[in-house]
Parts: sequence; C-alpha cells; structure tokens
Amino acid sequence: MTQEASEQARRVGIWLIGARGSISTCVAFGLAGIRTRSLDPIGLCTVRDPLARLPLARLEDLVVGGHDVCARDLWASAAELVKERILTERILEAARAEVEAISSRIRCGTIDVLDRELPGADPAAVALGSTSPREQIAKIAGDLAEFRAKEALDSVVVVNLASTEAARPEQAEWARLQRLEAALDEGRSQPASILYAYAAISEGCAYVNFTPSLGSAIPALRELAQRQGIPHCGSDGKTGETLVKTVLAPMFSARNLRVLAWQGYNMLGNRDGEILTDAAHRAAKLKNKDEALRSILRDEELHSHVGIDFVPSLKDWKTAWDFVHFEGFLGTRMSLQFTWSGSDSALAAPLVLDLVRLADFSLQRGERGEMAHTSSFFKAPIAGGGHDFRMQFQGLLDYAEKHLATPSPAATEAPKTRSRTGGGLRRPSEA
Repeated sequence: MTQEASEQARRVGIWLIGARGSISTCVAFGLAGIRTRSLDPIGLCTVRDPLARLPLARLEDLVVGGHDVCARDLWASAAELVKERILTERILEAARAEVEAISSRIRCGTIDVLDRELPGADPAAVALGSTSPREQIAKIAGDLAEFRAKEALDSVVVVNLASTEAARPEQAEWARLQRLEAALDEGRSQPASILYAYAAISEGCAYVNFTPSLGSAIPALRELAQRQGIPHCGSDGKTGETLVKTVLAPMFSARNLRVLAWQGYNMLGNRDGEILTDAAHRAAKLKNKDEALRSILRDEELHSHVGIDFVPSLKDWKTAWDFVHFEGFLGTRMSLQFTWSGSDSALAAPLVLDLVRLADFSLQRGERGEMAHTSSFFKAPIAGGGHDFRMQFQGLLDYAEKHLATPSPAATEAPKTRSRTGGGLRRPSEA
C-alpha cells in the first residue's frame, strides 16, 4: 500500500444481495482471512501495479452487510464450503469474530415475483415481495441508510450476487426513467434486481451487478445513474469458461484460422445450478455465454452452443468441457479441447472485492454512469465494447495510468452528503 493510499483510509460498506450465498460466504471469510494475514490476496487484480498505486479503499476498511431471501445461517453456508475443500477450518476459526459481526448485518431481502415458490425461501422475503414495488424499494433503501449510519460509513457499494432471475420479455417502461417511475407508482411488478438497483442508485450507492439478471442494465436505470451521479457496472461476472473463450478466440482470429464449431458443456451443482434447471432461468444465463464468442469471431456460419446441466454432487465445483473444431491452411481440419474445473465462488470472490474498490474509487471521483474500464470482469459489459479479454484488461490498466498521471479533482459533492430520506425514498424526478 502506497503512502498516498494509506492517507485515504475511509470506511466503505459492501452491501451484498444474496449475502448468505456461496460467493458472499467466500467474500466474507476471504476478507477476514486477508485481514488476519492467514490468507494472501491471490486472485485480486487491485493488489498489483498499476492498480495498487491508486488510492483505493483499503481491504482493512471494508465493512460487509447485505440482504438475503433464505433464512439459513452464514455459518451453514461456510460448513458446506469446508466439506467441499474450498474453505478450511483454520480460516473459519480465524474469521469467527468478524463473520459473526457480518451475520448481524444481514437483513431479509425481497424475492422476485417468479421465484416465490422456490424451496428455502424465507416467508418474510415472500411477504415483502408481495407488497408494492415502492414499498419494496423503501425497505431496501431503509436498510442501506441504516447500514451507512450505524457503521459510520463514508460510502456504500451494493453488489448483486443473487441467483439468476428468470428471463423476461422487454417491458416498455424499462426504456425511460419517467416510464419506470410511472410503472412503480401504478404498482406494476418489476424484477427484484431492478428494485435493488433502483434503491441503491437512489440512495447514492455505487452498484455492481455480478449476475446475468437485469439490474442497472435497463436504459431507465442507466438514466437514473447519470442523473444521480452514480457509477455502476455489470453484467454477469466472467470467471471460468467464458473467460477462457475470450482469451482463446482472439488467437484464432489473429492467426486467421477459421473456427467451424465451438461446443461447450457445463456442469455445476450449487444453488445457482439448481436454479438453472428451470428453462426461464437457464435462458437468462445462456444468453451471455454465447454472445462474447460470436462478437469476437464474427462468422455467421459458426456453429456455437453451450449446454448447462445441474449435477448435485459437484456442489460448488463447476466443470466445463469445450470442443473447438477449426480449419487451417490447405483446408486441414483440426481441433482443440479443454476442460475447466474450478470453484465458481472462490474465483468470483476476489473479483467482487476488486469491483467494490474500483466502484468506490469512481464514486469518490464524481464519475457517473457505466464503468467501461471494468469490462474485463463481465460476460456482458453494460457499457458495450469488444469482448477480447486482453483489450478489455488493457482498458483497465489505461484507466489506472490516466488517474495516476493526472489525479482527478475531488468530487464537488461527496456521495455521503447527498440528500436522502432513508426508507421514505425521494424520487429522482423530485430531486
């Protein structure tokens, strides 16, 4: 940590949606392990130069809370990860006091209207999800305001880590903020991810969507973020098979090798995998997994397919097998196969911490709207652009170097002093 960074010590809140899930559990215990020096920050991009030279929030100053729609204890999630050799008893013991504090900051969230019949849902979450959209937003916003005040936080970053929502047809009110406001006033049901994002942005919190769900990606909420001066990013964290695709596919393109077919098959066994057994949820997930490949190779004749199956015994260990059939000189047909086997949660957790630090940095500098420099973290970056991982990551490095060369002036209005009304949220149109 540089001297400049150490002088910027600030208390930053991380509010996790899906706070008792596997990724959130790895975030909580991993952060505690780093603080007690029982873990190295492996997997974090922000601890390496040039990002490490930015005055980012210190890992020691991050405070975790969140929403969840299941009633199980955070320790139950941790116990499952110990059985799966992702967490160790040593880490659990070292993190005990801190994780107890995190557990006390988890509040009941709202459940999506299409997920109320799912097993394990907290009746309180189902009850909240049955109220009007405005009431749900007010509850979420109130919890965020309480978190900020009780923990004396300088800023808050909300991160969506909930299970994938079911795919929905595009709604007319998503196109403009004014239309969305009217729909909320009329009590028209909205996906939970949109309600969380609306509440977060309206409360002055930076927002990160690590899921394939809509969140802040709809035009109405992108408009809201611009109006409120809030940075946000997403969607759908890139941790495994798609990450490899966005590294390998540019190689075939650069060498002018024609990819004839790219067939992928995924097996996973955690709750996210169980959710994806439903066709509507699976459709939302698969949309982003194929888009990156087609964007890079730009061949209309390419045969590309991704399959996902739920294999309960795998738990948090995801296995992906890919077969690439390609044509080279003289019309010679060849193939490449690879197998990726890894813990989705252990791969995702450090990226969440990176994104929190980067989102908070943008918030403090008065940056607003889509954080284009974070595109390398996502399968479907909402700011658009290409999917070539090397080029995406270079964009992040260029962003860091630019700020190091010409430090941004302090924002004229600190986010924590913006007008709020807690649970009785004031609409942006009335601000």
